Amino acid sequence: MHWQKVTLVGVGLLGGSLGLALRRRRLAGCVTGFVRRPSSVSESRKVGAVDAATCDLLEAVAGSDLIVLCTPISQMRPLLERMLPGVAPGAIITDVGSVKASVVRELEPLARAAGAHFVGSHPMAGAEKTGVSAARADLFANSVCVVTPGKRTHKPSVQAIEGLWRAVGGRVLRLAPDIHDALVSRSSHLPHVTAAALANYVLDPAQPKQQPELCATGFRDTTRIASGSPEMWRDIALSNRRNLSGAIEALIRDLRRFQRALRGEDAAAISAFFEQAKRRRDAWCARCASPSPE
Repeated sequence: MHWQKVTLVGVGLLGGSLGLALRRRRLAGCVTGFVRRPSSVSESRKVGAVDAATCDLLEAVAGSDLIVLCTPISQMRPLLERMLPGVAPGAIITDVGSVKASVVRELEPLARAAGAHFVGSHPMAGAEKTGVSAARADLFANSVCVVTPGKRTHKPSVQAIEGLWRAVGGRVLRLAPDIHDALVSRSSHLPHVTAAALANYVLDPAQPKQQPELCATGFRDTTRIASGSPEMWRDIALSNRRNLSGAIEALIRDLRRFQRALRGEDAAAISAFFEQAKRRRDAWCARCASPSPE
């Protein structure tokens, strides 16, 4: 897998990490970054995420055979519409967004009309830190990278994007966009909302002033992801609102069931709640420690 020119539209944590991985593994002749601020041009080059960076979108995508949208979801369509006049025929466009159905539905026809090929993808990798300074060349190593073709997606381009994620160390999983969105609403989006709710509630200034002093490692670990980009998570929540709303309702039902057990001093039900959670998480951790081959 080798690309002549890769353009990263957005050089933050994910875009920067992909650029580092591409350059260190010699997977691209040139990696160019599109950034919004002039200060980010030098920062992206200093980190080593790109060979070149520019604030000119058409300059960034000119001659690229691969373009990767690494921006919040709400920015993807406007950016794609702006760049299409400069996109080379046959170029492949993908993204790293956490919601896929709306992205594939909106972007694939636009790319097709311009003679390019859009393939949705979502590397299940990240961190609570943002910006290119947090980028890591090994961010995608052994991470599941979901590729989400639609019914009309160009098949050779799907294979090329799957090859991209394998080449930077990912484990590829192909899913329909709507199935992807239902699954991540529970495993990714719901945990983030829960972490944010805990941070808002426990660290509310209205709580006693001693409260933060009693927030130890359990609270820190549980709420770590609440430090993620508010803009990115706003877009994710809105784009996947139907699935996320259903996941929140399911969690509330489980919490209310536990609350009833507490009020009724039902020791057996309380024990069963914690035992089942431990058993299921331990089994999941064991599978994660020994990932199955593709």
